[in-house]
Amino acid sequence: MCFLRKSFLLSAVASGLAMALTASSSAQIWRLQEWTGYGGNCQHTAMSNTPAMTMSKILWSTPVDLDPQYSGSELLIHYAAPMVSYSGVALITVKTGATGGFQVEGHNVLNGGLLYTQTTDYVLPSSSWTPTCGSSLDGLYGMVTPGIGGTIYYRERTDMANSPVLQWAFYGLSKYTANKGAYNANVFICTPLTVDNAGNVYFGFRVNANSGTGLTSGIAKVTPAGTGTWISAPSAAGDSTITEPVINCAPALSNDQSTVYIAVSHGDSTSGYLVGLDTGTMTAKYSASLIDPRSGSPASLPDIYTSTPLVGPDGDVYFGVFESPFYNDRGWMLHFDQTLTQTKVPGSFGWDNTPSIVPAQCVPSYKGHSSYLILTKYNNYAGLGPMGNGVNKVAILDPNSATPDPINGISNATNQPVGAMTQVITVTGPTPDPNQTGSYPNAVHEWCINSAAIDVKGKGAILNSEDGHSYRWNFATNTLQQTQTLSGGLGEAYTSTSIGKFGVVFCINNARIFAIGRQ
Repeated sequence: MCFLRKSFLLSAVASGLAMALTASSSAQIWRLQEWTGYGGNCQHTAMSNTPAMTMSKILWSTPVDLDPQYSGSELLIHYAAPMVSYSGVALITVKTGATGGFQVEGHNVLNGGLLYTQTTDYVLPSSSWTPTCGSSLDGLYGMVTPGIGGTIYYRERTDMANSPVLQWAFYGLSKYTANKGAYNANVFICTPLTVDNAGNVYFGFRVNANSGTGLTSGIAKVTPAGTGTWISAPSAAGDSTITEPVINCAPALSNDQSTVYIAVSHGDSTSGYLVGLDTGTMTAKYSASLIDPRSGSPASLPDIYTSTPLVGPDGDVYFGVFESPFYNDRGWMLHFDQTLTQTKVPGSFGWDNTPSIVPAQCVPSYKGHSSYLILTKYNNYAGLGPMGNGVNKVAILDPNSATPDPINGISNATNQPVGAMTQVITVTGPTPDPNQTGSYPNAVHEWCINSAAIDVKGKGAILNSEDGHSYRWNFATNTLQQTQTLSGGLGEAYTSTSIGKFGVVFCINNARIFAIGRQ
C-alpha cells in the first residue's frame, strides 16, 4: 500500500525525474514539490524558483474556516500554509468547527475546482489562540496529516481522488489500537509536520500528566516504513525542568538532513532552548539557551505564536523569540551557527515570525559581502515601547552585519546600544491605520505575515497586510509594485504566503484563502 513512499527514488526513475537524495539535490526536489508546507520546504526558506504570476486578479477563493470565531473585530486563529504539488494540486487545510475539526481539500491550482476532501480526526492542543493543523507533502505524490492521539495519516496520492490513506503511530500502531481512549485523550501533535528528502516525518507532541500511555512530551520521527522513534523534550534539551515542545514550531532540517531543529520550553510564555537532534537516532546533539539580547534574560516563548527555525544556505539557524521582560512587542530574531554553539548577530524583530531567505543578487542595491539576506516582518507597534510609532515595515536584513538598533535601545548588560542586523532595504505599509493615526499620525496597518514567499527569479516577495490587501514587493525598485484586494481588512493572527505551480500566488485573509494570478 505504501510502495510509492518507500520507493520514491524508483518512482522518480520511472517518470524520468531521478536524482540522488543528497544535500546537492535538495533544491531540485523542492522545485518538483513546488510548496511542501510551512515555509515551502524542510529548511523553511520560503523560496520559490517558479516565478510568481502577475497579481492582476483573484483566480479563485475558498474558506479555510467554516466556523471562524472572532474576538471582537479580530481573528486569533492560525491557519496552515497551503501545499501545492508538482502535479498542480493545491492542498488546503480547512477548519470545520468552532473549536476544531479539520479536513484537507485538494483543488485544481488554476481554477480551484474541488478534486477531493480528506478528513482527519486531529484534536488541537490547548492554547489561547487556535493552533494550526499543519500537513506536509511527502515525495512527489504523498501527503502526511496530523491525526488524533499523536498519530499521522499518510495519503499515497495527492493527484488522485481515490487514494489509500494509512494511519501510523510513532509509538506503535498496535499500542494505539489496544488503548485508543488513553492516547486520544492525552497525546496531541502540537507542531506542523516536516518531511525530509528521504520521507521521514518530524513533529513535536504534548502529553498530559498521568496519561497512562508511558509517553512524555517530546519530538517524534516516523520513517517511510511507518515505524517511529521519539525523544522527550527534557532529554532533547539536557534540562530536566523542560516540559514540552513549543507549540506551532515546525521542525527544520539541516541542509545535509543530518540534524532536525526545534524549540522546547518550560511551558507557555516561559524560557527554553533551541535544540538540534540527530535525525538518524533522534538523540540530543546541540542545544542553545534562548536569550533576549537587550536584557540578557531568558527570552519568552509564548504558545500563541508560530515562530519556527529557519536554516540558511550556509547552515546557520534563525529563530524568533519574544522579549523578556516586555519592552515593545517586537522580540528578536536570534541567529546561531549550525551547531548552536556560536551566537551571531540578532535581528531586531522576532515576534511570531519566521524569516525568509533572499539571495543577495535579488537585491541590486546591496553592496555587502553576504551571499544571502533575510526578509523579516519589522512592525513597530504604536504606543509600545519608547519608539513605538505605528510605522510598520517589512525589512531585508544582512545577517552578518551589525549596526546599533534605534528601536530596541540600550542593552541592560553592556549599557550600550544593542547591535542588530543591518537594514538593507525596508518597505512601509501603505495604508493609514485609522485606529492609531489620532495619536500616531504616521501609523499604518500591520504587515500580517509569519513567513513570506520569495520569488527568486522575479526578485520580489509576496506580502499580506491587515489592511485586507496582498502586495508584491519589488526588491529592485524597493516599491510595492502590485496589489490585490482580498477583504475589508481586520486584525488577525499572522499568516503565510506561498507561490505554487505555474506561479499562482496564495494569501490568507479573514478566514479565506485566495489564489491570485492572471488569465
